[in-house]
Amino acid sequence: MLQGGNGGRDSFSSKFGVIAAAAGSAIGLGNIWRFPYVAGENGGGAFLLIYLLFVAAIGIPVMMSEFVIGRSAQLNPVGAFKKIAPGKKWHLIGILGVVSAFIILAFYTVVAGWTLEYLVQSVKWMLLSNKIGFSEMDNEAVRGFFSNHYETFVSGIWRPIIWFVVMMFFTGYIVISGVKNGIEKYAKILMPILLVLLLILVIRSVTLDGARDGLVFLFKPDFSTIKEAPVKIIIEALGQAFFSLSIGMGTLITYGSYIRKKENLANTAVSVAVADTFIAVIAGVAIFPAVFAFGIDPGEGPELVYITLPVIFQSMAGGLIWAFMFFLLLCFAAITSTISVLEVIVAYFSEQLNMSRRKATILAMISVGFLGIICTVSSEVFSLFNASPDLMLPLGGFFIVVFIGWFLSKEKSRSELSSNGAYRTRFYRLFMFLVKFVAPLAIAFLFALGVYSKVISLFPGIG
Repeated sequence: MLQGGNGGRDSFSSKFGVIAAAAGSAIGLGNIWRFPYVAGENGGGAFLLIYLLFVAAIGIPVMMSEFVIGRSAQLNPVGAFKKIAPGKKWHLIGILGVVSAFIILAFYTVVAGWTLEYLVQSVKWMLLSNKIGFSEMDNEAVRGFFSNHYETFVSGIWRPIIWFVVMMFFTGYIVISGVKNGIEKYAKILMPILLVLLLILVIRSVTLDGARDGLVFLFKPDFSTIKEAPVKIIIEALGQAFFSLSIGMGTLITYGSYIRKKENLANTAVSVAVADTFIAVIAGVAIFPAVFAFGIDPGEGPELVYITLPVIFQSMAGGLIWAFMFFLLLCFAAITSTISVLEVIVAYFSEQLNMSRRKATILAMISVGFLGIICTVSSEVFSLFNASPDLMLPLGGFFIVVFIGWFLSKEKSRSELSSNGAYRTRFYRLFMFLVKFVAPLAIAFLFALGVYSKVISLFPGIG
């Protein structure tokens, strides 16, 4: 039985623990792996501007809404809606969130397994560097070395599956340990270390010859890129905002259920969103200057981090050691995200099916493992799962803000946001305006555009 401060349920023990865990959920491969390559594929600065707009106008209100639902009910996403909206069909939102968690965790853990491969390879490269002459290679040779390894590894079967299973094991181990002694404990240690290492990489990257072009690409919007594919860029910016912030799939409803009543939900949501966005931008600053300095195409796609970063390391003193440290911490960042998604499934199994935490975790690991192995061996399934956040998460977010804005009583939402009157809620009218009108209308419109663009891509004759 879990012990904690919320009616026998486990809970976060401190405000820093809440922010570290929630930020750990948001900060991970979505920021360091997915954001740079999605931004690179969609024009850099213009994409970043749209992304920031979505984070502020939609992401933060949705995050606050999830926290309100979770802490109010102190249950998993399905149980939460059943408790605060009994007899209605709102629990289907929770089911959508759990389904999204299955799909996202399957492909995400596959990519997280890649970080383990590169961690092991970085040790191998350190041990063999004198024999292979790594430190003497020019930039193009280094890039070719890593590019060939990436293609060979990703197209393989057994090694990707093995690393997927290993990453699932580590994730399950932490989740079984509980909220306070597992999720919070590891997040409080790992996230500050990741930030420090990223800042060091930023300093090295921006001092490279030609780095200025990368900063211009990231921070100077070129709106001509939007004209080329406006729907694609806008939809992917919205999907990245949801994916990066871990909203729309019930993760933050689950984490909200572990937040103590005395914590300020609004401040927590803003702190998490700011930390998450900062890390995404910092990851871009660490990568794009190097991309341009070494003449690499910023639109290379999912492999951008795995090919580009080794080139950066090669140019640094003790680069192979930095490579090991980076991929180690990238593993940690991935784990802080995978545990948050696995926790959604585990909370659902344990609370709705009356399972022990251990049994629920094992069942969740086996279920996700089946999907993950399919995702590993099929590039088509992987691509489908990787694209799913762009539509599934905004759909979940739409219903969440509609519920908060139009169906949950104002007294209930105001009470949660003010922690039963402990904090002032001067922002409440703005919050309600955003969740009643701005967020749902924007999400609905962009979701419709996204569906239309998908249909057109599949059936060009319709357009």
